[in-house]
Amino acid sequence: MYQSTTPRGDSPVTIIGAGIAGAWQALLFAQAGHDVTLHEKSDAAMMLSTSHWAGGMLAPWCESEVSEPIISRLGLRSLDLWREALPDTPFNGSLVVAHARDRNDFERFAKLTSGHRRLDAAGLAALEPSLEGRFRDALFFAAEGHVEPRRVLPKLHEKIVAAGGTIRFDSEVEARDIDGLVIDCRGLAAREAQPELRGVKGEMILIETDEVQLARPVRLIHPRWPLYVIPRENNLFMLGATSIEAEDTDVSVRSALELLGAAYAVHPAFAEARIVEFGSGLRPAFPDNLPRIAIEEQRISVNGLYRHGFLIAPALAELTLNYVARGQIDNEVMRCA
Repeated sequence: MYQSTTPRGDSPVTIIGAGIAGAWQALLFAQAGHDVTLHEKSDAAMMLSTSHWAGGMLAPWCESEVSEPIISRLGLRSLDLWREALPDTPFNGSLVVAHARDRNDFERFAKLTSGHRRLDAAGLAALEPSLEGRFRDALFFAAEGHVEPRRVLPKLHEKIVAAGGTIRFDSEVEARDIDGLVIDCRGLAAREAQPELRGVKGEMILIETDEVQLARPVRLIHPRWPLYVIPRENNLFMLGATSIEAEDTDVSVRSALELLGAAYAVHPAFAEARIVEFGSGLRPAFPDNLPRIAIEEQRISVNGLYRHGFLIAPALAELTLNYVARGQIDNEVMRCA
C-alpha cells in the first residue's frame, strides 16, 4: 500500500446496491461519520440480490485451496471486522471430510491449506456426534465461521440506520445522475460500465430434517461433486458448491441430483429430509475471478467478489474507506483511472 496525495475528504456518500458488498460499504462509512444513503432496487427482502442465495461461509483457510493469496488476506481481515460489527457471529470452525475412495483428494486439500488440525474418528464424533462412524478422520479449521445471509443482511441494514445512514429500498438510481461520492456495488447490474463482468451461477438446495444436527459447515471432498452442508436455524441445512459458467438462474436436474447425492454421502438420514427450496444466484466475476475496486474521480466501483462475497466484503469496505479518508491505495485490489 502507499499514500495517495489526494484524499477525498468527508463528503456525503451514496452507495448503490444493498447486498453484502454495499451493506458493508454503507456500514463502515456511516460509522466513520459520513452522511450515507444506500439505494437498493429491490425491496427489503432482498430476493433479487445474489446475497440471498449465498452460503455465507467465512472460511479463508479452506478457500486457499483454490483461491489466490489475496482472498485469504482479505478474508482474514474480514473475520475481525465481522467479530467487531456482529459479536454473535458463530465462529465454530468448519470441517472437511472425505470417504476412503477420495483419500488422495483429501490429502491434497490438507497440503494446500493451513490453519487446520487433523481429527481422528473419535475426535470427529466428539465434535459432531451425528457424524460418528461416518468418516475415519477430518480436518478441523477451528477459527472459521459462517453466517446465514438472509438473517445477517437485515442485521447489517439495521446497524447502518443505527449509525445514521439512510436506506432506500425500491430505489433504482444511476451513478451518473448523483452528485458527490458514489460507490457502485451493483454486481452484474453494473456490466454496462464494466463489460468484463460475467455471471457465474451458484446453485443451492435448502432441506429440513431433525435427524441430523451439525454445529458448523461440513465440506465433503469429491473429485466430481464436492459439497458443503451448512447448518441453519430450525433444523434447516443449505447444500451448495456448484459453480457453473452460465447466466440463467435455474437449478439443473444434474446439479440437484449431485447435491442431494453428496448430502446422502455425508449422512444417509438426509435422504429422508424435506426439500424446502431450490434456488441459484449469479455471482459477479471478472476474468481473473478476483475482486476489484475501480476509482475514477468521484466514482468508485466495488465488484467481482465472485464466490467470496461474505468472506471479503468487510475488508473491501475498509479499503474503500481508507482511500476516501486518507488516500490509501491497495495495489492488489485498486485500479485508479
